[in-house]
Amino acid sequence: MARRIAVVLFNLGGPDRPENVRPFLRNLFRDPAIIGAPGLVREFLAWLISTTRTKEATENYAKMGGGSPIVPETEKQAQALTAALRDRLGEEDDVQCFLAMRYWHPFVHEAVEAVKAYAPDEIVLLPLYPQFSTTTTGSSFKAWRDAGGPEARAICCYPEEADFITAHVRLIEAEWEKAGKPDNPRVLYSAHGLPETIIKKGDSYQWQVEQTVAQVNARLPEHLQNHEICFQSRVGPLKWIGPSTEEAIERACQDGKHILLTPIAFVSEHIETLVELDEEYAELAEEHGAKGYDRVPALGDQPDFIAALARVTVDALEGGNGLKPPQGQPICPGKFGRCPCLEAGLKQEDAA
Repeated sequence: MARRIAVVLFNLGGPDRPENVRPFLRNLFRDPAIIGAPGLVREFLAWLISTTRTKEATENYAKMGGGSPIVPETEKQAQALTAALRDRLGEEDDVQCFLAMRYWHPFVHEAVEAVKAYAPDEIVLLPLYPQFSTTTTGSSFKAWRDAGGPEARAICCYPEEADFITAHVRLIEAEWEKAGKPDNPRVLYSAHGLPETIIKKGDSYQWQVEQTVAQVNARLPEHLQNHEICFQSRVGPLKWIGPSTEEAIERACQDGKHILLTPIAFVSEHIETLVELDEEYAELAEEHGAKGYDRVPALGDQPDFIAALARVTVDALEGGNGLKPPQGQPICPGKFGRCPCLEAGLKQEDAA
C-alpha cells in the first residue's frame, strides 16, 4: 500500500545574510540546552554574547558570500536522500524531505507546519548530528514537540553505522592521496566541543564521538592510524572537554607530523569548517611549523553517507515508534542517563 512519508532533517541552521547574524547568534545562545542559566540570566547572556560577537562573525560570514552555506548544503543532502529512499522503498511510496533548522530559517516550527500540510502517513525525524547530544538532537526534538509536531519515528543517533563509517574512511584516504601521500600523517578528528558540565550530567556526545573514531580508525590502513581526537569552537569561561583542536595541532607539529584534520561530527560545510578549520587552524599549523596541513571535507552528499541516512530511515520505518538508534536498542552505557534511548528503554521496562 502506497504511503506518504515525511523525513525531517534537523540541523543547526545559519544566517543567510549579514543583517541576520546577530539574531541567529541570539537564538543560539538563548537556548537553555546551550546555556543552562535561569531565564533572565540566559537572556542577558544571549544578548551580551550575540552583541559582542556579531562584528567578527559577520566578517567571517562575509568570506562565504555573506551567509552560511548550511541550508543549501542540507538541501543537496535532502535531494540525494529522497532519491536514495525512492530506490529502496519503490516508486509507490511518496517521499518528501523537510528541513528543520534550530536557530534560523527554515525553523523547526516552520517544518512542523509544512509537514502537517503534506499530511503524511509516516514521519521520520532524522538529525544530521550522527552523535547524540542534548544540545543538538535533544534540543531539536524538544523544539519539534514544543511546536506541536505530530507523532513520529525518531532516530537519536548513528555513530557506528557502517556506511557512515565508510564515508569517513574514503574521504580521509582520498585527502591523504591528494596531499601527496605523506609518510608521517596524523589524523586529527575534530568535533565541536561542549562544556564539561554537560557531559557530567549524562550527555553521551563525547563517548559517541569516541566510538565513531574507533570505528573509522580501525578501517583505515596502518599508515593512517596515528590519530588524536580533539574538540573545537570553545566559547565562554566554562571548562570544556578536551583536548582542544589547537592543542592537538601544536602537539602534531612538535611531533613532526603532517596533519590531516577531519570534521568527525560535522556533516556539512559551514563557518566552523570553512573558517575555523580552513583558515584559523591552518594558520596555527603554519605558525608551529607543521610538515603539512590538509583538511578532509565534510560528508555533504557523499554517496556512502547518503546510503547511511537512507538505511537508518528505512530501519525506523520498519520499527516501532519512539526514539531509537539504528540497532533498535541503546548503544550508550547506562551512565549516560540523558540518552533518549536509555530513557525510552526504562519507560518500556516500567510499563512491562
